[in-house]
Amino acid sequence: MGSSTDIVVKHYRQILIWPLQLMPLPEVRGRSRAMGRHWEVMSAMSAAGSPWQPRPTEFDGDPAEFKERHYREFVTFLPYVQRFLYGEGRSEAGDAANYGHSPMHVFRRKDIQQVLMVFKDGKTHHFKVIHLDLYFFYDLDVVILALELGGDNLSLRRVQDAMFRFGRTFPAQWDENETATSCLRKVAWLDAAGDVIASSDYEDRAGYLQHMGQFCAPKMASHWEYLLSPLVMHHSNAVGDLRYRQIEYHRMPMLAYLSFENPFVLSDEDFYRLGTVSRPSDMDALPFSSKVFAAFEANCCYDRFWIPENNSPMASTRLMCNGQAFVMVGMAGNPFFVDPYTGSLGQFRHQYFLLTLIAHFHKASLLMFSDRLAVALAKLNVQDEISIRNFKRETRLLQAAFLRFTQRYWFREVSNQAISSQLFLMLKRQLDTETLYADVRESVQAMSQYLENEDLRRQADTVVRLTVVTILGLVGTTITGFLGMNLFALAEESGWNRLWYFIGVSIPITLLILFTVAKSKSLSEFLDVLSDDRVLWLSKIKQFLHIKT
Repeated sequence: MGSSTDIVVKHYRQILIWPLQLMPLPEVRGRSRAMGRHWEVMSAMSAAGSPWQPRPTEFDGDPAEFKERHYREFVTFLPYVQRFLYGEGRSEAGDAANYGHSPMHVFRRKDIQQVLMVFKDGKTHHFKVIHLDLYFFYDLDVVILALELGGDNLSLRRVQDAMFRFGRTFPAQWDENETATSCLRKVAWLDAAGDVIASSDYEDRAGYLQHMGQFCAPKMASHWEYLLSPLVMHHSNAVGDLRYRQIEYHRMPMLAYLSFENPFVLSDEDFYRLGTVSRPSDMDALPFSSKVFAAFEANCCYDRFWIPENNSPMASTRLMCNGQAFVMVGMAGNPFFVDPYTGSLGQFRHQYFLLTLIAHFHKASLLMFSDRLAVALAKLNVQDEISIRNFKRETRLLQAAFLRFTQRYWFREVSNQAISSQLFLMLKRQLDTETLYADVRESVQAMSQYLENEDLRRQADTVVRLTVVTILGLVGTTITGFLGMNLFALAEESGWNRLWYFIGVSIPITLLILFTVAKSKSLSEFLDVLSDDRVLWLSKIKQFLHIKT
């Protein structure tokens, strides 16, 4: 077996998936609050000249030119997943909230054509940008960046290094010479002419530390910040309605495709480092115990088409998935593996990408709900009526949004095709989204129960007050009813005199009612004691005297 430096990756693809939480939009007077309407703001920005423009779907072109690749992608998924990804018949469409429209809104920018990466050893490589998309979702405050890039004839070591270092939103630490430890030395976005549009600032250690000290949140690297514009970081001084914040770990989830002349020469260490997206090793010996690799192979490898002992191109494809990374390895001499339309490369870029996108979309949405619930609870002040009203409104908004998420977006299975179904189950198991969903659902139900209990308590208090007022008012009603007539003959009095009598009686009665309502709790306790035959009359009198005046 050759070293990772000698082994050449004939073709390389990498797709980064970066989920972010969107902050609630500013409230518009006269409109009810709603989640997941950021795409409308983005559409307006696109019309105003933003580099992010709405991406046409496969169904927007001439039906006569619909490709088999799109057809195979479509039929991979179950019908309810198809409606999520593609929408339904045009006759059903009206607006984004209607059943027939896809709730997913995609924007694409085309000004960035290449990525320049400067590695730790000073070597420079250019990677072609294949696609650069932003995915917004109706009814949910989540956005996902998808960046696909490719390269040819790279050493395995260089590919491992690119996978390990590229998808980092900010440096976690710096070396003694103040260079970012696990990041590339430099990243730059290039246009079609090869000119630099924006570049990284990993070396600005002081800037990152100052931002952390000011906002209690990490600063995004400048090239990622530029890429997302006109979206702006929430924890910053930047001005903008579309604000985002980090929702997961600073290493972006990713997919990688690698074709080799002979993938059977890869060692166990090579597979482990590819599958776990680890840095390349300088040692020939495996630095992990055999038990560690056995666990990796059992939990993260899909070897249906990987039979090394056969040494056959048809048994040379290995899939690896640890939740954060989905890696496909195969033979460049296998026509099906390298076919970009209906072969493995086409499946990687479309079906497997969508499987991974859905899984990470689920996780990001659930984390967003968890964060919003925690923030709502943290802002609750039970002594402040305004805080209580805001808490109720936010909780009911989240309850309705979570219900719609469950019915519209939550899929326990996405395909009946064996490979796609099994890979999606692997992703769900690795990301543990089932447990996260159960936790969020339990939190939503607990907060719903709290609101119901609070409403019942308030209703009970109101009933007590009304009961006390009714009992005390019953005395006057009974007396006047027994007499059967008015105590004073005021019918012959002048209108002005009757008006003064009315005012003179209304004021003390109104004050008496207000006093009764104000002291309804103490009066209620007195009435409970009064109705208890076991309590002595002396104690009942003392309880009456305890009513505060």
